Amino acid sequence: MSRFLIGLLIGIILVPAGFYLYLRSGDAPVATWAQPMPFERFLVKTAMRATIDNEETPIHLGKISNGSLVVGAHIYQQNCAFCHGLPNQTPTVAAKGMFPPPPQFFRPNAKKIDDPASEIYWKVKNGIRLTGMPGFRASLSDAQILELTGFLEEATALPPAAMAVLKTRPAKTQEPSSPSVRHAGLKHRRA
Repeated sequence: MSRFLIGLLIGIILVPAGFYLYLRSGDAPVATWAQPMPFERFLVKTAMRATIDNEETPIHLGKISNGSLVVGAHIYQQNCAFCHGLPNQTPTVAAKGMFPPPPQFFRPNAKKIDDPASEIYWKVKNGIRLTGMPGFRASLSDAQILELTGFLEEATALPPAAMAVLKTRPAKTQEPSSPSVRHAGLKHRRA
């Protein structure tokens, strides 16, 4: 029995210590282009699924009006298109460099988003950690998030008025307050 306890204690100490040393070694894949760590996808998807199941509130949108889809198209264009794309456009440079890559909702032969409305709403409102998906709870109202949820549910079958919104250039939201300074303060730690 004492050998079992000693083995258990060693396992409890050595496994986390080994994982910590692996992370500190600089060999852990953290760049967006690197292959994911073993079990990374499983751990993140399992945690996300459990959290969403625990926190989401059922939402039933019913029939979504064309006007609501137009409003949703404006919200999407201003807040989401940069990562998730627009009709007949290739993914943006930012979207190409993200890991995991953001879904492109308007690519040719795109399938209808199969997440229930309550899950879409939760993801838009709260974001998804470690994916680049921001949460919009501080920048969009609940009503706007609902409009966007309805829009995303219908993204593969939008009326012409909503598609027209996606084909126009979005209005500028904010100009930078100061000129950018290239390479200011950049220091390279390793050659």
